[in-house]
Parts: sequence; C-alpha cells; structure tokens
Amino acid sequence: MSLNLDLVGQTWESEGRAWTSTDAILYALGVGAGAQDPLAELSFTTENSHGVIQQVLPTFAVMLGGTGAGPKLGDFDLAQLLHAEQTISVRGPIPTHGRSRTSARVTGIYDKGSGALIVMESSLFDADTGRLIAEVGTGVFIRGEGGFGGERGTSAPWAAPDRPADHVVVYPTRPDQALLYRLSGDRNPLHSDPWLAGRAGFERPILHGLCSYGFTGRALLHTLCGSDPAGFGMMSARFAAPVLPGQELAVHIWDDGETSRFVTKVGETVVLDRGRFARVSR
Repeated sequence: MSLNLDLVGQTWESEGRAWTSTDAILYALGVGAGAQDPLAELSFTTENSHGVIQQVLPTFAVMLGGTGAGPKLGDFDLAQLLHAEQTISVRGPIPTHGRSRTSARVTGIYDKGSGALIVMESSLFDADTGRLIAEVGTGVFIRGEGGFGGERGTSAPWAAPDRPADHVVVYPTRPDQALLYRLSGDRNPLHSDPWLAGRAGFERPILHGLCSYGFTGRALLHTLCGSDPAGFGMMSARFAAPVLPGQELAVHIWDDGETSRFVTKVGETVVLDRGRFARVSR
C-alpha cells in the first residue's frame, strides 16, 4: 500500500494560477471551439473581433487550480493513475484574466478492490478580490492500490430517462487534439508519449478526459444556456472509457428544465457517464 491515507480531511492552500485572455482562448481552441466553423464561437476564440466581447468557457475552471501544489498523494506509478470523475460549480462568468487562490482537501480515499479512488474538493477564489470563482470536485483512480480494507464509498443514483435524448450534439476531435489541449497546462505524458501510453495498456496516447469534458461542456453551454456562461451552473460526469484523438464525440442530452442529464459517446461506447447539469436561474 503506497497511498497516504492520512491525507483524508486535511486542507491546504495554494496560489493557484495566473491566466490571461490568451490562456482562455488557447483552452477554448483545445476543446474544439471554432474547429467546425471559425466564425461560430468568436467570443471564446478571439479578443478583438468587432462588436464581440470576449468570454471564457465555464469548463476553464478545471485549469485554474494549483499546479502540483499540496501534499503528495502517495508513491505510485503514474501510468496507473486514471481520471475517474469531475464536477464543477461555477459562480458566475470567469474573468478573461486574473489570478486564482485555491483551498483544497482530500474528502475520501475509497477501496474499490482493483484500485483506490481518491476524491478531492477545491474552492477557487480570485486572488485579488477574494470572490469565489468555482468549486471543483475531482476523483482519480489508482489501479492496483485497492484491497487495503477501506470503505468502498457510495454513488448517487443515476439513470438515463426512458426516452430518446432531447438533443444530440456531435463534435469531431482532431488527430492532434491532445497535443493542442496539453498547452493549457495538463502535461501528463499519458496523452503525448507513446512509451508511457503503452505502459498504461493503450496502443497510442489517449485524449485527456478533461478535454472530452470540455467538449461536452461546450455542447451543454450552447444547447441549454444559449451560449451564455452566466447560465452555466453545475456540471458533473464520470469518465467511463478512453477516447482517441480524432474520434467523434456525440453528447446526448435529456433536458429536464433547470437540471438535465447527459452522456457522451464515441459510436455506441459511453465515454462520459452519469452526467448531470444545472442551469443558473435568472
């Protein structure tokens, strides 16, 4: 057992990260904005288009936490780490530039038998004003680190409605999508290095789970919020299967009003599962 179980319940602070309007644009391009029609999402992909005010994709919140700050989770092989789940609750539109401050804690380390699930929560604040920008929940699965006798954990019930999806949004990804997305800050070599991908059991580097998450967030933003970040509240999903750069993502959305459910598929394979989304009431 090489996980640091003593971390559960501990809180730590970090400086988070500084970002510019260019960083927000680069993130938007990394999750496919403008790829199908360069004129369709100019508010997210440019800062100087006539009559267009730059905005930030709400899922950019996942990039605003600390860059490796905080205690070490354990001593394990990086190739055995997989992103398991992600939640964001955005507290209003994200500024086009700023600095974040992060308060984070490990809320649980769960024994899943074949591996361990580590669940963390972070609150992201504007370092200059103190305003809460977003709350972020992250779960990572460490293969081979289970069997230590800990609690298994529970999951909230979820089921797709017994009807066809109200909306299906299809986005292609580029063959070099992972190389583009990693420029936003996630340099995990699993998504670029064939050697590490092979050690992890993949034929070639896979797409970042958070890149597929960002594509899905764009679909939810445009379909359910009229492309207005002010209407984007909470988004959560579980990563169910890997995506290869170049594959096509289809986001199936069941619109239940202020709250909705979704899954993202590649063909018939669900790659993001148990999706929940909440609009902001205005």
